[in-house]
Amino acid sequence: MTTYDEIVARVLAGAEATPQEALTVLRAPDEDVLDAVAAVARLRRAHYGMTVKVNYLVNLKSGLCPEDCGYCSQALGSTSEILRYTWLKEDQALDQARAGMRGGASRVCMVASGRGPTDRDVERVVGMVGAIKEEHPEVEVCACLGLLRDGQAERLREAGVDAYNHNINTAQSHHDSIVTTHTYEDRVRTVAMAQGAGLSACSGLIAGLGESDEQLVEALVALREMGSDSIPVNFLIPFDGTPKQQTWELTPLRCLRILAAARLLAPAAELRIAAGREMHLRGVQGLALQVANSIFLGDYLTAEGQAAEEDLALIADHGFTVLGADEPTGDGATGTVPAIRRRGAGTNVPANACGHDEGGRAAALPPFARGVVLVIGQWSMTSATP
Repeated sequence: MTTYDEIVARVLAGAEATPQEALTVLRAPDEDVLDAVAAVARLRRAHYGMTVKVNYLVNLKSGLCPEDCGYCSQALGSTSEILRYTWLKEDQALDQARAGMRGGASRVCMVASGRGPTDRDVERVVGMVGAIKEEHPEVEVCACLGLLRDGQAERLREAGVDAYNHNINTAQSHHDSIVTTHTYEDRVRTVAMAQGAGLSACSGLIAGLGESDEQLVEALVALREMGSDSIPVNFLIPFDGTPKQQTWELTPLRCLRILAAARLLAPAAELRIAAGREMHLRGVQGLALQVANSIFLGDYLTAEGQAAEEDLALIADHGFTVLGADEPTGDGATGTVPAIRRRGAGTNVPANACGHDEGGRAAALPPFARGVVLVIGQWSMTSATP
């Protein structure tokens, strides 16, 4: 059987990975996932070394969207309890962009909900981009405004926009099961229009939408063939109030396999770990950076991410540096003052070992818990059952 190292060696020599080879990585047994990641990490280092590109989202307009994308908290029919507002003012958008740049972001992503922008909307964004570029000419600006019409991509390029994001989200064969108000071809057409205007194409997917392994590879191959320079990989956040609420198909190892398959098929693309990484990758986020070279800093469009300080510590603690930073983010030699324990044994406060209800009783343990948990503060034992 061909090993992961052999597949990667072939790609390093200039060959394209095949869909079957990507499926081999995607279906790696749990005990082989680290081997697959270690092999594919060679492709990441060959193209990006040990740098991580930091991106920051500015949500210019939230909610109020007429599209029926079943995964989206902003979509028509969604009852998710999110912020809903019309366009930010220019100074508000600039303040948000500054916050991201202070955190180390070298790309600011200007996003607005909706089917697509009117020409007036484009001019509104043009003004915001001009203000950002005047103050920070070195920063990259990516716009994400929905389906484009003739001439709009060119206007954005003239204003200084560097890239345009429009995700295909899933495979063509799976697309109509997640949205009906626009087609897969609509999305591909917008990416082509952006490229035709000289904008860098940023297009990715959402994993965990009920797609098969073959459909996931189909989407990744399509992104490679489209020439997507930047591939954001989102992991479904199952918002209550959407058709995909309580859809949990992903595990940390599954997410690692998906990212490794994406890197294998598009070795030179900027591979970004996007929404849902904290929720689904959890403790292996640092390991994911061995194959991905880009992340979003802080929050997403309608979901909170982890604190920017934690993101930067994550990068530094795993031996990476922020792309464009004047100095490394740190070598891990400094830490925080240890927190003195003031709960558990010798107190009436429950131990910080398992959940408790409002009355202080041990709460139900998750189904993956095993063994026995001793609740010291209450001198009782709770058996964990499968």
